[in-house]
Amino acid sequence: MTPSEIWQPLTRELARWLQAGRTADFWLRDDDAIEPTAALDRLLAMTATYQAPVALAVIPAWTGAPLAERLARENHVTVAVHGWSHENHAPQGEKKQELGHHRPRDIVLAELSQGRARLQRLHAGRFAPMLVPPWNRIDADLLPHLAGIGFSALSVFGAPGPAPIRMLNSTVDIMDWRGNRGGRDHAALISEIVAQLELAFRGEGGPVGLLSHHLVHDEVAWSFLERLFEVTAASGACRWRPVGELLA
Repeated sequence: MTPSEIWQPLTRELARWLQAGRTADFWLRDDDAIEPTAALDRLLAMTATYQAPVALAVIPAWTGAPLAERLARENHVTVAVHGWSHENHAPQGEKKQELGHHRPRDIVLAELSQGRARLQRLHAGRFAPMLVPPWNRIDADLLPHLAGIGFSALSVFGAPGPAPIRMLNSTVDIMDWRGNRGGRDHAALISEIVAQLELAFRGEGGPVGLLSHHLVHDEVAWSFLERLFEVTAASGACRWRPVGELLA
């Protein structure tokens, strides 16, 4: 199958949106930022070229002024809170989790509060009080307490369910974590995006939330992102939206 044939289902779906006079919403969350790197520069340049806002989930414990200074000239970036230190506290044999039930709740909440305050101070002009749990996992017992420590939204992965806090979830992960740990097959990703657009067209779904991890992208992942930006920009039926708009 040629690249144009692979992308045809998305092109066709977006043409349907355009013909109906409707606009499909997309947003991008990128996890694990700590400091300026060549990979981050590549992500920022690509998203700026296509005017695609990006929500960077930053790990508070390991970041500092260098990242804040690098992002100061990027008007299309929002910073969210990626847990505290991205450390696994689950015992061997369980799925990795920093924000689980394995430690006293007060300790976990204190770390999250410290992380929120630190990132808000470092990135005052671009900070969003949105929590992005490492590995997209969080103990449900913590959710009622997040607003009390300054969070207004939570972002994990998958269709959002009932929660005592606003949810803005990523819904399409471009990485193949269980396989080669590189970018996923483009045709499979396009199929997922089209399925979500079909739901949204019927009023049964929200924005398509892309999830990326710039530090571990291979060329399969990078090429998918760039081609997706090209296709959506050319369609006349898409907009990439910043987190602040989606949470307003």
